[in-house]
Amino acid sequence: MSDMKKTDRRILRSRAALREALLALMAQKPFTAISITEIVQFADYNRGTFYANYESKEALLDDVLEQLIEQLLQSYRAPYENVQVFDIHELQANSVKIFEHFHQHADVYTTLMKSDVLPLLRERLFAALKRITQEELVYDMDGPDRELLAIYSIHALLGLVLHWVESGFAHSTSYMQDQLVKIINWRPAGARTVVLRPKR
Repeated sequence: MSDMKKTDRRILRSRAALREALLALMAQKPFTAISITEIVQFADYNRGTFYANYESKEALLDDVLEQLIEQLLQSYRAPYENVQVFDIHELQANSVKIFEHFHQHADVYTTLMKSDVLPLLRERLFAALKRITQEELVYDMDGPDRELLAIYSIHALLGLVLHWVESGFAHSTSYMQDQLVKIINWRPAGARTVVLRPKR
């Protein structure tokens, strides 16, 4: 094995250990209260190793989020990555992989969502999904404003997924897949109003 491959493996191992250390500490205390010294002690590395890989703890957190988002985007693309025309109303529940992604990384998302970085997490997830939705999916020209449609759709999807995480994954992955497809295809004719009469 070449020295370069050994070095690459060493770098990957140290970065993975530092990411895991940060997440373990974030399960115990706010991100703002965590020091680089605590991170390296938890990971059993020294500060030199930390600074050889990251310039700050914020850069380490950014790496944690980037790793998650890269896999999230792969799961989001799953229903349409191998087709030229994607008809969302023919979406099959088992082709929806985004819930599997969140369930697979349940511990990480649960830790992040209970931490003080939740606003950053929401912002990064939204921005990534909005970007690929606008770049990779082209809708009919007579539809609504593309940017507003992307904003509406991504907020709705993230709201559903993050609620599921907050609930402690109260429903199964397959149930959430089925419900998302039903929600997308649901077109109610109307709704009855419930008039509450004042008590006498």
